Amino acid sequence: MQRPRHKAPRPRVGLRAAVPPAPGTARRRPRSGAPRGSGPGLGVPVGFGGARSRSRGNGRPQFPPIDAAARARGPGGRVAYISAGRAACAAPGRCACDAMARLTGTRPAATRRWGSAAAFLLLLFTVQAAQKADFSGDSTAATINHSLTLLQRLQELLQNGNGSDSVLRVRSAASDEPKVFHTHQLLLSLQSEVFESLLRNQSVVTLYEPPETAALFEKFIRYLYCGGVSILLHQAIPMHQLASKYRVWGLQRGVAEYMRTHLASESSQGHVVGWYHYAVRVGDAALQESCLQFLAWNLSAVLGSAEWGSVSVELLLLLLERSDLVLHSELELYTAVEGWLSRRQPEAPVAERVLRAIRYPMIAPSQLFRLQAQSAVLARHRAAVQDLLFQAFQFHAASPLHFAKYFDVNCSMFLPRNYLAPSWGSQWVITNPARDDRSTSFQTQLGPSSHDAGKRVTWNALFSPRWLPVSLRPVYSDTVAGAIQPVRIEDGRPRLVITPAMSSPDFAGVSFQKTVLVGVRQQGRVLVKHAYSFHQSSDEAADFLVHADLQKRTSEYLIDNSLHLHIIIKPVYHSLIKVKK
Repeated sequence: MQRPRHKAPRPRVGLRAAVPPAPGTARRRPRSGAPRGSGPGLGVPVGFGGARSRSRGNGRPQFPPIDAAARARGPGGRVAYISAGRAACAAPGRCACDAMARLTGTRPAATRRWGSAAAFLLLLFTVQAAQKADFSGDSTAATINHSLTLLQRLQELLQNGNGSDSVLRVRSAASDEPKVFHTHQLLLSLQSEVFESLLRNQSVVTLYEPPETAALFEKFIRYLYCGGVSILLHQAIPMHQLASKYRVWGLQRGVAEYMRTHLASESSQGHVVGWYHYAVRVGDAALQESCLQFLAWNLSAVLGSAEWGSVSVELLLLLLERSDLVLHSELELYTAVEGWLSRRQPEAPVAERVLRAIRYPMIAPSQLFRLQAQSAVLARHRAAVQDLLFQAFQFHAASPLHFAKYFDVNCSMFLPRNYLAPSWGSQWVITNPARDDRSTSFQTQLGPSSHDAGKRVTWNALFSPRWLPVSLRPVYSDTVAGAIQPVRIEDGRPRLVITPAMSSPDFAGVSFQKTVLVGVRQQGRVLVKHAYSFHQSSDEAADFLVHADLQKRTSEYLIDNSLHLHIIIKPVYHSLIKVKK
């Protein structure tokens, strides 16, 4: 009888020999289609994603910041770490080159010409395929993650220049000596198509950068190697400029998101106005709108800061056109505009255009008399605004309904902004808002005209933390006697209802726009982050705090476990509303 022949297993080139399983355990075969030598126990790190991995599973590694600046958070949390969110790994040494040879079919000599960095990155695709193995139903499956070690080795690769095949010389007007970076063409080309083009036919490239961007070029290169960088408020614009110039789109999006989420951060010179001007230059509409909204809702804080003087003419006019500005009164806005005109000294047409954007009918007659007598700016441009001042005095002297019969008032000049003065609304601080329902009452003046200044309107406000729509309210079931559909606390949503507590003939022809401001504490300051507006036809805002979780004491909507609201009532006469034909 012929003895069966058994072939001895051939060792896999470049990979360690298989480790025999422990007694009592079974060897698990890799899934069909997975690359050879990719299973557990074969000396290849398991659970590493490729350089371009799009895996979103629970095993996705989270990289802590390597940069020392990211570990030391600055005051107010102004340091942020921007990561590319990509997993990467490699097996260093000869194993990586041999494994790459098996994958690509090239000779070992050819693979060595790629250098250690190329071997690192190409091996990632092998491990990525191994990561896709089906571990469902196997309770012993685990992920071994050494991604941080890889990132540290990549950072050492940049610092030491081992295996460098390209040199970047960065020149700046602030220094006579260029900064020299010994880099690796493959790593730069993977992240930036600009570097791919520059290094295609040359190994030494000289770059010219302004002093601001040249100072951050080392951080920028480190991002290309490690996929993460820590930045401060004053570094956001130059880092965004570098990302845009060299077309590193992931970093560009990360810096833009950092700017949108750090508008409330406190800085000595202010940064929101500068970020808005930069967003206009680069055409970032989302950042531009975010800055505008923040400035409008927190204008009082901006008016008293150092950055108010840096506001451009275009930004100032855009702000003055808005009716959602949050400030104490129109007089406060005029005082700030007067100071801006005195410092900037613009040409006469610009100054007159700015002054005509002030809503003088919203200023009391006594204050208008004082401005005419004491304001040097108003005296210098009196002819340009004389008709508006005269119209404002007439508006305060007569009934608004009677005034509208003779003058065209279908414009924003007669529409109040979001004034925080007591005559326009009331602040309401709700302690432990998730506990139970609350109610309050307050009074406002009937209208902006001094003719109605003595007439008051009483308002009732009701807050419910867990109001349920009719579709979610509990009902009795016919299938089980006495059973009630279960209702969870989280099924409800916060609700705020504002209704007048009185009726009067003076209400004829008057509607009321209601605005609710929600204050939040960010970076140690109380700022307006949310605003809800609704008219008299609706007693509540449908989306009021729809995403707020008031059950959590750490909710961003709460300040010391209290909900800070400011309710503003803006009277609008029906005759002031232009009817569409």
